[in-house]
This record gives sequence, C-alpha cells and structure tokens, in this order.
Amino acid sequence: MTVKNGRSHFTLIAVWANNPGDRGFQYVGQVWKAINFYSDLLNDERTILVGDFNSNTIWDKPRREGNHSTVVDFLERRGIHSTYHKFFNQKQGKEKHNTLFMYRHKDKSYHIDYCFASEDFMQKLQHVEIGKHKDWCKHSDHTPLIVNFDH
Repeated sequence: MTVKNGRSHFTLIAVWANNPGDRGFQYVGQVWKAINFYSDLLNDERTILVGDFNSNTIWDKPRREGNHSTVVDFLERRGIHSTYHKFFNQKQGKEKHNTLFMYRHKDKSYHIDYCFASEDFMQKLQHVEIGKHKDWCKHSDHTPLIVNFDH
C-alpha cells in the first residue's frame, strides 16, 4: 500500500504472518513468500514493513529457506532494517524486550513483532518503545511496538 501525506509518500506493508493451511510456510514463511513476490517494492527508500511476523531467530530451522534469519538478511540486503534492533543495539534472537506474552502469561514471552524500515527512515529514527505487559495484558497477548521518526 502506498501511504500519502501531502507531497510525501511511502510504501507500507502491514504484516500478520499466519496461514495454518500452507504446510511448511505457516508463519514467517508467509513473510518470505510476500517479500519475494513484492520484491520490486522493497528498496532502501520510503519503505516500512510492520506487524506480527510470528517469528524469531530462536525458532529458525537450519538450512531452511524462508526462516526468520533469511527474511532479515533479504531485507537488510535491500537496506531495510529492524528499528527495534538498531535502536536498542540488539541481535536477532537476543531481544531484551518481548512483544508477545502467550496466553497473557509474563513467563511465556517472545519478541515476534517488528518494524523494518528503509535507510531514509532509519536516518530519522528517534525512539522505539515496547509497551509494558502490566499495561497491555488486559487488552491483548501482544504489547505495542511504538516507533517514532523525525519529520
């Protein structure tokens, strides 16, 4: 989708990765298929992919095309990076903030929600925040990922 704001515009790809009927590609495999299908839209300018990727490097299956790490590598080769990982200087799979609390339990938590942004957005990255479990657990098993860019 192209988002227009006055004279400015950018490509926004909203993600909710889940297709239980697509054997072998149920979660992050959906993202893998989408970024390959829409690869001509993915470049280092005016591009954001954001949402529930339902994935993390900790669940990668070795030598499997379409796992979390291959998605991250694919995007990074196009100049598109995780805002969370850049802002907090974190490695994939070693996140100190989680975005999913399975069954809303604090002890069953994972980082599976992401905002990937192109270089031009990354240069304007101001702040990244993850909502707190105590504030959000009554509303959802996910906490929000809030990303601010300078104008």
